[in-house]
Parts: sequence; structure tokens; C-alpha cells
Amino acid sequence: MKKLDGKVAIITGAAMGMGAATAELFAQNGAKVVVADFNEPLGREQVSKINAAGGTAAFVYVDVSNAEDVEKMVQFTVETYGRLDVAVNNAARTPDDKPLAEMNEDVMHQLLAVDLKGVALCLKYEIMQMLKQDTGGSIINISSVSGIRPQPRNPMYIAAKHGVIGLTKSASIDYADKGIRINSVAPGAVKTPMLMQALEHFGFDPVAYAKQLSMLGRFAEASEIAEASMWLASDEASYITGAVLNVDGGYTSM
Repeated sequence: MKKLDGKVAIITGAAMGMGAATAELFAQNGAKVVVADFNEPLGREQVSKINAAGGTAAFVYVDVSNAEDVEKMVQFTVETYGRLDVAVNNAARTPDDKPLAEMNEDVMHQLLAVDLKGVALCLKYEIMQMLKQDTGGSIINISSVSGIRPQPRNPMYIAAKHGVIGLTKSASIDYADKGIRINSVAPGAVKTPMLMQALEHFGFDPVAYAKQLSMLGRFAEASEIAEASMWLASDEASYITGAVLNVDGGYTSM
């Protein structure tokens, strides 16, 4: 039996990278997947890929920093598949690259709007729907090892990812008695287009940098983060809520 048979799942930021890998893995394991992203061409391409492989997926446009968009995302999911069982709140912006005193305020607002407010809005409307159904559910918020072990020159990203962990723990307390499990995955360095662009922008050598960020001496594959989210979404993790699962090659223990 597939781990997510019959489940309906929203995955934000699912047009590429970790979100795309998660959408593919969930569909392979029996979930009906809503690919939610602001990049419509790539999002629809991802849906076509999933459907061509025998999965079930649909695309919805969302800017997670916009409450109306997020509400419509959940409505679309229910109208398309009848319910909502699982959500992976993955959408995020690229980390900032300046110490706090040098940061542009527009960048501050944009990063917090997506990486923190966006997760809060997604949680709000996903939980509202799960409460209406009265059958529980599982929500996974994608944080980062930067929410546990800060790096220099990423003040807003670090603040946002700390905040995601705080939101996860707070919401897990409030809704555990309703059968809604809320957990977080904290990835380390993952080989995604966003990371590769960031390394190029900062002038870092990927091979040398991987050894600094992992005891295993390599970047994670996006599929490895997806596996962690799928486990937390599945009934195999039925006794887990309010947890943060580090998928970081040992980085936070270094």
C-alpha cells in the first residue's frame, strides 16, 4: 500500500527544487497533489510531468504573502479534490546576503513576507479547512538549519526560519486535540537551483562549501528532503507533532 493513498496534499513552492521533488514523491505514493506556486509556466510543467508519470496533480497560482491568494489556494484544493489532508509549506525566497545594518528595507519586507508571513497565512487557511472537515491532518513547515544554527550575513532569512519553527511549535500545541499534527523539516544545504544561484552570487566554491556544511561532505538531494516530509505526512509518524526534523548531514552537530 502506498504511504499517502487517498490523501489530498498542497505543496507550496512546488514548481522547482525541493517543492517539485516533494510533489513528485507524494504523487508516486498515492496523494492527489496541488502544485502551488507563483511561477505558472514551471508549475504547470511540473503538473504535466506528474500526470504523465501516472500521478494526479493540478496547478494553482499563489503568492503566499497574499492572504486572498492563500485562501483561494485552499478553496481550489477542496473544489478540485474534495478535501485537504496534508500540506507542505515550502515556498521561500533566497537568503539575504548583508549584515543587518547594511540591509535594504524593501528586501527585509519581501523576505519576511514570503518566508515567515507566508507560512503563517498558509497555516491559518489550511488549519481552518482541516477543522471544518473534523478529520485531522498533517502540516509540514519547511524551516532550515539556519533556524537552529545561524550563519553570518543572513539576518532576515535566519529570523524568518527561526520564526517558522516557532509557528510550528505554537500551532502544534493549539491544534493537537483536533488531530492536526504540525511539524517542521529543517534542511541543510540542498542541491537546488536556488542554492546554486546563491553560491554563484556569493562567489563560493560548491565542492569546498559542501564540506563545510555537512559531515557527509556533500549537499543533500531534493528527494532526501521530500522523503522526510512524506514520512511526517504519513500515518507512520502518527505520534509526532511539534517536532523539528533536521535533514542536514550532521551540520547542526558539527
